[in-house]
Amino acid sequence: MTKQQFDSGTYYRVRWFATKYQKTITRNAKWDNQCKVWIDKKGDQCMTFYSRDVLTRNPYRTAVNYEVLEQ
Repeated sequence: MTKQQFDSGTYYRVRWFATKYQKTITRNAKWDNQCKVWIDKKGDQCMTFYSRDVLTRNPYRTAVNYEVLEQ
């Protein structure tokens, strides 16, 4: 997987398998200055993104081994 970078304000959808819940999750996301892409200690591709689907105090989520569906 290559390192992905978006322009600030870009809207997209991201999908990944959440081992915590044992299911595939799809979220509507927005890229901003707090979002990032990195490789974790296990060598997995990770993305922290602003979730437009979550109405909590902290709307940022991290997807591991994700797939970007739309830009």
